[in-house]
Amino acid sequence: MPDTFRQIRCCSSALLLALIGAALGACSGGDFGRTRADMRSDDMHRWLGAEVTSSVGVKSSQFQLTDEERQLRDLAYPLIEPPRSRPAWRSVFGDYKAMPSPWRQNVVFDRTTYGRTLIDEPHRSFSSRYAQLIEDVRDDITRFEPFFASAVRVIELDRKREASMKMVSELSPREKADAIARMQENSLIVQWVQQCLERRVSSYRWALERLVIQAPDSMAADADRLIGELAAQTANPPVASPYGRAVAVRG
Repeated sequence: MPDTFRQIRCCSSALLLALIGAALGACSGGDFGRTRADMRSDDMHRWLGAEVTSSVGVKSSQFQLTDEERQLRDLAYPLIEPPRSRPAWRSVFGDYKAMPSPWRQNVVFDRTTYGRTLIDEPHRSFSSRYAQLIEDVRDDITRFEPFFASAVRVIELDRKREASMKMVSELSPREKADAIARMQENSLIVQWVQQCLERRVSSYRWALERLVIQAPDSMAADADRLIGELAAQTANPPVASPYGRAVAVRG
């Protein structure tokens, strides 16, 4: 009988430890290191608009985000965040952070940062480094069309917003200011992404050049082709931002 009680206690303890482990694992992050869905919020990227406007000395809009504007910000963040900027452990803990807009930063863009990180990180072989570079570039190409499709819709709706302001009765100064600020926000976010894409292309090219001189590989041709594709898309965006200030950064 005592042996039976000990077995029951052992099973209960093992089950309790398993449940605690599962609970802690659920709190730390989502599947494959992604941010858990219940840790997100609909307006988690709203700060992008306030950041770009405040960085150029413009008051941000108090209007609520439309569905299209929210989607624009959601699609912008992965392209604004520098590639390979998070070590593996931060994919679970503290994986999200706000970033300063390019109009606020005084530090000169360093196109070597991505390549040095890629080369210095532990890898089994240089082939895996080429594979990571190819994956990062391909991810940007995949994100390009959805973001700019969203940007086209938002900018077109802003043009309609601007035209309709002339016909709104009793438009208050506050309403007009918020409408103009929102149009500037949207435009500057598009320009922010455009600048980040130009930086990424420059960084990818520097990384590929260093990989080639350190360990030539046939995979270099695939990487070069994809970087060229991303560069061509970036050089010819499907929408021009009519508000705010244009910024071009080449490297």
